[in-house]
Amino acid sequence: MIRNFSGWELLVVLVIVLLLFGVGRISKIAKELGSGIRAFREGLKGEEEQPDRDKSDTE
Repeated sequence: MIRNFSGWELLVVLVIVLLLFGVGRISKIAKELGSGIRAFREGLKGEEEQPDRDKSDTE
């Protein structure tokens, strides 16, 4: 089934991905992924702050 990959196997997979997609497209995908993760974290922070605001409104 699934086994651990060695460093060389991961390097070969990365080279194949670079050949298939190209550097420009991979950098664009990475940038979009980073902004999505950032937005997700900001959303989580907003959810954590929301109950505090509700408590102060009821007091």
